[in-house]
This record gives sequence, C-alpha cells and structure tokens, in this order.
Amino acid sequence: MTPLFVDLTGKRVVIFGGGNVAARKAVFFCVNADVLVVSRSFSRTITALPVSRRELDVALVSDTVLERILHGAFIGVAALSDREQNNRIGRICRNREILFNNANGERGDLIIPSASRGKHYTIAMSTDGESPAVSRFVREQIGAMFSHLDEMIVFQGILRQRLKAVEPSQKRRSEILWDVLNDPSVWDALGRSSTEAHEIVKLRYLHG
Repeated sequence: MTPLFVDLTGKRVVIFGGGNVAARKAVFFCVNADVLVVSRSFSRTITALPVSRRELDVALVSDTVLERILHGAFIGVAALSDREQNNRIGRICRNREILFNNANGERGDLIIPSASRGKHYTIAMSTDGESPAVSRFVREQIGAMFSHLDEMIVFQGILRQRLKAVEPSQKRRSEILWDVLNDPSVWDALGRSSTEAHEIVKLRYLHG
C-alpha cells in the first residue's frame, strides 16, 4: 500500500452500512467529500452527520441497482455485517475501477487510516489492517505528546520568515528551526503564549 493525501472536495463516496463501523467511515470522509450512506437503518451518529442517506436492503436488490448507486463514485466502502454482500460490492467497484474499502470481507485496494487532525496538520497511521488497535494507540500517543503541535507549526512558519531577514545562511536557519523543535521549554511556552515562546527563542538562538 502506498500512503497518499488526496483532496476529496466534491468527490463522491458511497458507504454501505448504517452501524458504528459505517459511522466511523462516514465521519472520516464527510469533512470534504460528498458522502452517501446506504443501509436498511442508520445509527444516531450517521443521522447527525452532513451526509445523504438512502434506505435500502442491499441483499434484496440486483447488481444493476448497486451499479447505479455507485455511478460516479470515487470511493466505495462496504461496512455491512454480511461479508458476502460486502464482497459483492467490492466486485462491482473493481469492475468499475472505483477505489474500494472493505470493513468485513475480502480486502479491497483502499485502507482507511487512523488519523489525527489539527488546523494545520494531518497525521495518518495504518497497520495494513493487521491491528487497528495499534493505529489508534499511536494516534492517541501523538496527541498526548504533541498537544501544542498546531501552535508549533504556526510558530515555525513565522520564525522561518523572520530568520530569512536576519540570518543569511540557509544552513544556520535550518539548524535554528531544528533546535527550536527540540527545545521542551519552547513547546511549554507555546501552551501559554507565542510571545513568550518567541522571547525564549530570541534569547537562546537569535543573539549575536
């Protein structure tokens, strides 16, 4: 599997299933994509999401009906409790060259990672389906260890521009930015104030 970050704005994602697993998939995609959830019933989480819904018992309809539902889809997701129906949806997706994720059944060509998001970053983790628990553990550890990651990203961007005005050496600028990243006191200060963090950087790294 090759990791990619893809802009799904305006892309159509069709998710089959209305339970908790389908809800997690819908939460992941509905930030940017145009999501349709197809199921006999829907969990409260799904009904609260900005997604379209279609009530349908997949087992009772033909492949032709499913093909029409999947028409124009960029991604298809099967999250039904019935493995046979999930695999059936996967075959249709493959025939139509639609990226497919299977929550229960034959592996598709798309894995949905465990993701940690902020205003300025996205970190995705996958174990190729071997251990979702490990992916979740790593994601939660990242969140705990770097609670001010958004602030540091913004701070680094501002500092980078300031350094270009006062430090002619690109090598030295890179060294300072790296040293700041590895300075625990700067991370702590960012939790209180970017001004305080800048004062620390000015005293430690911008003198002379």
